[in-house]
Amino acid sequence: MSLKRTLVGIVRSFESSSDRAKDPKLKTHYYQLSKDKAWAEVTSTLKKIQGYKILHEVPSVGEITMEKRTAMGRVMDITVSVISVSPAKTAVDVYSASRGGMGDLGANYRVVLDLFAILDKKMSANVIKG
Repeated sequence: MSLKRTLVGIVRSFESSSDRAKDPKLKTHYYQLSKDKAWAEVTSTLKKIQGYKILHEVPSVGEITMEKRTAMGRVMDITVSVISVSPAKTAVDVYSASRGGMGDLGANYRVVLDLFAILDKKMSANVIKG
């Protein structure tokens, strides 16, 4: 992780992916799957990740809320959104924020990248590069 990312993490306690993200690692990830298939893959994958607790799933909206406790005892709230772009293309975005205090030293950034890495590995045959 870069020094710039760590310095930003001193004052910022959240991170999210989007189409407009300046950091290419935080761009929305696209998969060549229908929303229903992508939802099934994403939820089953997230349920298997150690250290994360799924709090709520809303299939009709395409949102999964989770939490993760850090080694220092802080709680991170994470929302994974699964959005249908076309009948055979789905977008996935991740938002992560730490509760209380300011700054996370880049922990939320790492969570977003880790979740994308896990999802991309699981759905490697369906990743759309771009």
